[in-house]
Amino acid sequence: MTNTATGIEIPGYRAGTWTIDAAHSEVAFSIRHIMISKVKGKFERFSATFVTAENPLDSTVTASAEVASINTNEPNRDGHLRTGDFFEAETYPTIDFVSTGVRVEDGDFKVDGDLTIRGITKPVTFDFEFGGFGGDPYGNYKAGATAKTVINREDFGLTYNAALETGGVLLGDKVTITLELQAALAQ
Repeated sequence: MTNTATGIEIPGYRAGTWTIDAAHSEVAFSIRHIMISKVKGKFERFSATFVTAENPLDSTVTASAEVASINTNEPNRDGHLRTGDFFEAETYPTIDFVSTGVRVEDGDFKVDGDLTIRGITKPVTFDFEFGGFGGDPYGNYKAGATAKTVINREDFGLTYNAALETGGVLLGDKVTITLELQAALAQ
């Protein structure tokens, strides 16, 4: 589809309401650890709804990840991440995103929005890349995309850290959030 108002061409694009297919999607993150490597993790339970408009730049997204479902493949670390030192999962059970706009910058899509972690809401921008559109074997029309952003965890009250004997700190400030998304168009 080419939108005549914007000149944006997205092969296979359809307007409508899309629901995330959690079995074919991932909400992942990575953070620098002991200043020499990265630790990766993901949230096992999440939801998202996308509303694609006739003009793609008028599209919206709302998403939520369940903090208690955090998984870094280390149960003790995951338990610590759920505490008040980090996410305080009992008080703030979800991480939420609500888009505020879609734009094209240098030929690339950007999705702006408000990210809420630990009750603190800050604006963020995701780099958004369409993977494409197509039907699955069950008659569903699907969309695929990758979205990525980098946040400073301290902006969201995630300030826990520890000094290392060798110098430096246990955790970096920057967290890369990567979303691998597949969604189905409501019929």
